[in-house]
Amino acid sequence: MLTLWQDLRFSLRILRKSPGFTVIAVLTLALGIGANTAIFSLLNAILLRDLPVRNPGQLVLFGTGRASGSTSGIATDAYSYRFYEEVERRNEVFSESSATLSVLFGGMHGRVAGSASLEPINVQLVSGTFFPMLGVQPALGTAFTRADDEPLGAHPVAVISYSWWMRRFARDPAVLGKTIAIGPTIYTIIGVTPPEFFGTTVGQAPDLWVPLSMEKQVSPGWNGLEDKWWDSLYILARLKPGVSVAQAQASVNVLAKAIWRDFAGPDISPDRQRNLDQAWIPLTSAARGLSPIRFQYSLPLQILMAVVGLVLLIACANIANLLLARSASRRREIALRMAVGAGRTRLLRQLLTESLLLACLGGALGVLFSSWVAEALVAWVSSGPELLPLKVGPDARLLGFAFLVTLAAAVLFGTVPALRATRVELSDVLKSGGASASLGLRSRLTSVLIVSQVALSFVLLIGAGLFLRTLVNLTRVNTGFDARNVLLFGIDPPDVGYKLDSRLVNLYQQIEQRVAAEPGVRAASVSLNTFDEGEWRTPVSVHGAGPATDNPHVLHNAVGPGYFATMGIPLIAGRVFGPLDTPASPTVAVVNETMARLCFPGGSPIGRRFSIADDVVQRSDFEVVGVVKDAKYLSLGENPEPAAYYPYAQVPRQFYYDFEVRYSGDPRAIIAEVRSAVAEVDPSLPLVFQGTLVEHVGRSLSSQSLIARLSVCFGLLAVLLASIGLYGLMSYGVARRTNEIGIRVALGAPRPHLFWMVLREGLLLAGAGLVLGVPAALAAGRLVSDMLFGIQPADPVTMFVAAMLLVVLAIVASYVPARRAMRVDPIVALRYE
Repeated sequence: MLTLWQDLRFSLRILRKSPGFTVIAVLTLALGIGANTAIFSLLNAILLRDLPVRNPGQLVLFGTGRASGSTSGIATDAYSYRFYEEVERRNEVFSESSATLSVLFGGMHGRVAGSASLEPINVQLVSGTFFPMLGVQPALGTAFTRADDEPLGAHPVAVISYSWWMRRFARDPAVLGKTIAIGPTIYTIIGVTPPEFFGTTVGQAPDLWVPLSMEKQVSPGWNGLEDKWWDSLYILARLKPGVSVAQAQASVNVLAKAIWRDFAGPDISPDRQRNLDQAWIPLTSAARGLSPIRFQYSLPLQILMAVVGLVLLIACANIANLLLARSASRRREIALRMAVGAGRTRLLRQLLTESLLLACLGGALGVLFSSWVAEALVAWVSSGPELLPLKVGPDARLLGFAFLVTLAAAVLFGTVPALRATRVELSDVLKSGGASASLGLRSRLTSVLIVSQVALSFVLLIGAGLFLRTLVNLTRVNTGFDARNVLLFGIDPPDVGYKLDSRLVNLYQQIEQRVAAEPGVRAASVSLNTFDEGEWRTPVSVHGAGPATDNPHVLHNAVGPGYFATMGIPLIAGRVFGPLDTPASPTVAVVNETMARLCFPGGSPIGRRFSIADDVVQRSDFEVVGVVKDAKYLSLGENPEPAAYYPYAQVPRQFYYDFEVRYSGDPRAIIAEVRSAVAEVDPSLPLVFQGTLVEHVGRSLSSQSLIARLSVCFGLLAVLLASIGLYGLMSYGVARRTNEIGIRVALGAPRPHLFWMVLREGLLLAGAGLVLGVPAALAAGRLVSDMLFGIQPADPVTMFVAAMLLVVLAIVASYVPARRAMRVDPIVALRYE
């Protein structure tokens, strides 16, 4: 410890004597380490951080958690409430289990007691065993119990989150017993969660939890708790001690098939029997919770971690070059220390201490830099107007990662320069004064480092170009609808007591008519889904088709009469919906081009009929009255899929929360007009402005935008570092060869020849880096090919542009040293040293 303290003090003095070198080295390392730490902080928050619950490693999830919403039949990612009850009663491998609704009711509206206005609230429905199974002890009050599961609709109680308690109630301890009205039901607050608990889904933050038994009261459109085949729940369970995941998985699948057979009864259909035979429930670890954004950002974040790792390698190569250059001026110092008895190991330890001190300074600055970069990253990954509730602040894992990266950087850039600096011939150095010792090997080593930097920079530039062009290609995709001048609103009829009946249909009709009459509004409509807002997909059977015809799966949407005009979807044949398409009139549908081609080949689909397989829709037989162009439904990169549209008045399947308005003029004035018009229809109806359709489409590209932006930033940073390294090497080479250059000038060498001599060396180094970088870039491109759209990994244009950029920067980096060589005064050069 004494010698370590001595080494640290000496290192501080050495670094203080070279402030320019120290500042450049620390800033370079801060950029490399900070970039790694920032990306890791986001990766840690989304992928790695355990739930703040009791023994999270014992938790498992039925299925993968990729699906959400509801379906009917045998599903392996979502389950019915009755299925959950049977699992809880009959399983032998879990000590506890619980169920949660697979969707968060985000943006619902409730009225807190004492408040005159409705306010948005995020509501999560969970079983009574949810909090006890997780081992979450309320910070205030009590949690739900098993008694809150039965009977259905009899437990209007709520547990609120600590953050909502702090934000809405200013941590008032008298919050227990206060009430919140959601729709016609009043819920009593019985508890507050601990501050660290955010739920079980990363990226979601419920304001309050309500018993699952109150599903119908919270949202009347969700009313499937008594339906054995209404699959809408996630099931979480805690393994019994000594039970492995493999054992539990085998047991669960035997039990699940037995439960499904009991549900189906003796007269099971062939399709359901086939689905039952093929069904398999995987058990996945729930230690880190569920997360829809995990599936979206897992691969992009892993790619970005590899990118910033390469940036750090380039930064370390730069620092290594700087240390190699510095070692030339310290050769006499090191020789003198060895001459008076210092061993090589002792000197190595001293030099490595200097490198470690540099790395620690760069690491500390990098962690500070990453703290605000991480917040910007959260803003980039947030696909809505509000930031995702991700905790990207430092924790033990993040600080440990930063320390390991700092240590690795010190070893990477410090080891080789330290070994070279201590490999000296004492007699030669002491006789020469240390100024003209052999530098050939070090020159070769620095050249290798520069070539490596150029090669890595080329790989990063290629990746940045591919991802950027992918993003551009996606933004240029023909969506099939016109996103310009369309405003989106959210409406929430259940919160003010509406039910799925004729009163709700009349409400939508009045809103559409009243809003469409406003000046500046060209069209308005209500719909079940807008672009990238989930799917309603079922098989259809075409009347008159042969028995051997496959029933294709079709995407469905329920819309208002003005939907196609509002969205700008062109009509190709037939008609769109009108005022005569009422609940009492014959059921009709409009299909897209792909459905017309697949389901009605060889003729016009107008007048043909088909049926949809959906237990919720009562009238499932529809006549095709129109054909519209294909439009993107779930993502910009999807292939054309068959889709059908129905008048919402004839398909009372769900509450329709999307409201679209096509406008002309000032959008701010239109927003005010729409609010006023809706208030005239029903002043109590909540209306939430959700932005424009252009913004909504843009948010669907959040993951592609994140990786394109960051890869471009890190690619340019890598090129900048490589250029600085090349400039430093060429400048050092010119300074080392000043005497030689003076002799060349004295013997009559033309000055342009000297300029080209230096410039050629820089271009040769850059060219060698490009030669090494091409196969590496091709290999890297193949690894990310699945993330590309409209472009091949070996795109020649991208490679050419990246190569030309590096060549130009190599010329710029070599230009100043070349000009300096051309201006060398032979008299001064011959007196040099």
